[in-house]
Amino acid sequence: MSEEVVNIILRLLAAVAAGGVVGLERTYHGRPAGFRTHTLVCTASALLMLVTVYESHWFTAGAAQRVVVDPTRMAQGIMTGIGFLGAGVIVREGLSVRGLTTAASIWITAAIGILVGIGFFLPAALATAATLGTLSAFRWIEARMASELYAHFRVQFQRDTIMAESDLRGLIVGYGFSIANLNYALIDDGSRFEYRMVLRTVDPGAALALSNRLRSEPTVVEFRISQVDA
Repeated sequence: MSEEVVNIILRLLAAVAAGGVVGLERTYHGRPAGFRTHTLVCTASALLMLVTVYESHWFTAGAAQRVVVDPTRMAQGIMTGIGFLGAGVIVREGLSVRGLTTAASIWITAAIGILVGIGFFLPAALATAATLGTLSAFRWIEARMASELYAHFRVQFQRDTIMAESDLRGLIVGYGFSIANLNYALIDDGSRFEYRMVLRTVDPGAALALSNRLRSEPTVVEFRISQVDA
């Protein structure tokens, strides 16, 4: 077995291993693009880069002298194609968007495959370790750090028992929210009045506390607090 064949086999096996390790983390957290998807993406990227690295195997001697192969163009094509795959795992559920992290992991897995395909094993190994660290260790940090939470809020009153805007603002601010984009509407043929706004807070329990307070308010006919993933 020639040295080139051994190198090709090693690079493909390394791509399978790197993609599989990243994919296992996604599968463990129940993501639809998991073990097999990441493995295939990384292996395919490595395969396509092998096409340019070993172009002498598919160009004749005469053609090789006349044609200059640019591996970076293949890399650009790979990353363009990965954009379509990444878009497929991004899902909008109501006011929330899911799948952005999985799309990013697919993108970096393709980049790792490119590194493996051209034989840059050390950067590929470091990138794999950094990716796993970002997906696992950063998850732990993110879960414990304070962050702003946004919610769409609407509340309805009967037209003859409308809570004054100043009172409603005081109530909402008292539960740790700040208010943006306040709008007003008459609905149900003018029988009800509705406030609509976007709320912001750093307290994850503020929405539940405000909800409990509104449920005990006799003038409130209907309300909705819909959290938005930023």
